[in-house]
Amino acid sequence: MRSARSGEKLSLRDVEDATGGAVSNAYLSQLENGKIKKPSPSVLHSLSTVYGVEYEELMQRAGYLPTRDKQKKGAKHGRAATFSIENLTDEEETELLKYLAWYRSRKE
Repeated sequence: MRSARSGEKLSLRDVEDATGGAVSNAYLSQLENGKIKKPSPSVLHSLSTVYGVEYEELMQRAGYLPTRDKQKKGAKHGRAATFSIENLTDEEETELLKYLAWYRSRKE
């Protein structure tokens, strides 16, 4: 994130202004310093617009989508059920996916 921002010669405050306040400079600082591990898709969308980076690329880097080399034609990435929940921990996501597997097994 920092390199994308630096490439555009933007300060943290410039990004905040460019996103209309959707991404605060404090949040962006935490994101760039690794304190925030999984930004929400809406934040990534705002940043992709400002930085001129493909939204899909940011989604892949954040772990929401598999990298292109790991995608199988027609395969789902398995995160659709947890996609809209912000700040979901890896443990919470794992438990939700286990529940979904159990739920599906009941229907079979």
